[in-house]
Amino acid sequence: MNLLEQTQYLIKKSGLKPNRLKGQNFCIDEKVLANMIKAAEVTAKETVVEVGAGFGFLTEALVKKAGQVIAVELEPVLARILKNIQAVNANLEVMEGDILTIQDHGLLKVDKYKIVANLPYSITSVFLKKFLTAKNQPSSMTLLLQREVAERICARAGQLSLLAISVQLYARPTIVSFIQPASFWPKPTVQSAIIKIDQLHAFPYSDVKEEHFWRIVKSGYCAKRKTLHNNLANSLHHPKDQVSEILAKIGLKNTVRAQELTIEHWHNLTLILDK
Repeated sequence: MNLLEQTQYLIKKSGLKPNRLKGQNFCIDEKVLANMIKAAEVTAKETVVEVGAGFGFLTEALVKKAGQVIAVELEPVLARILKNIQAVNANLEVMEGDILTIQDHGLLKVDKYKIVANLPYSITSVFLKKFLTAKNQPSSMTLLLQREVAERICARAGQLSLLAISVQLYARPTIVSFIQPASFWPKPTVQSAIIKIDQLHAFPYSDVKEEHFWRIVKSGYCAKRKTLHNNLANSLHHPKDQVSEILAKIGLKNTVRAQELTIEHWHNLTLILDK
């Protein structure tokens, strides 16, 4: 049976009803799974944390490549299926539960590890924040996301969203390939993309506090249709003429908008505003 036939068989046997709100669009394209493993550069000495393991198609491929695989699955029906795979693979551990809660409670007890995941859109931002800012960051994350989200994460200066900054401040994101809806069942209405996030590191600035940096950035993005000048003046309660002087110091006009700034601009703004 191909992956579509296996998926339909397991759906029928388990009685599971795929929930779009939970992001239960199962990848049925072996080439996509192979590309994810290739992009992740998995070796026999490494631990891989797979998030949203589903029916275990990617899991079965990962256990052949990695030293250890930890498959995390929220859906109890799917977790039971994964435990059948665990029974015949000594290097596989299945964890049933929400990856966000598991991370919060420190239950994911691994040292060096990579993440491979088919993430639902609803948790993407929170998931990325938790693992990018974790004390024990993964060495890389290879993720299957909606194309629009992947493109936002990898945007260049001039189009930087809050999401893009939250990733690019701590790592290097790269789009590996775009995926058509036909590679999933049920078929989604949007395209997807494989994205690799590597070169992870801690907050890169020692001369400003991390929480101050984010306070300034979030203030700048607080109203999408307004200029950075207005957002900073309103959110931080600074006189508008003072904000104009600050922007001028780093070479920015009053008409500039938040998405036009580079990460270094935000760093310089934080330096000045902290004083």
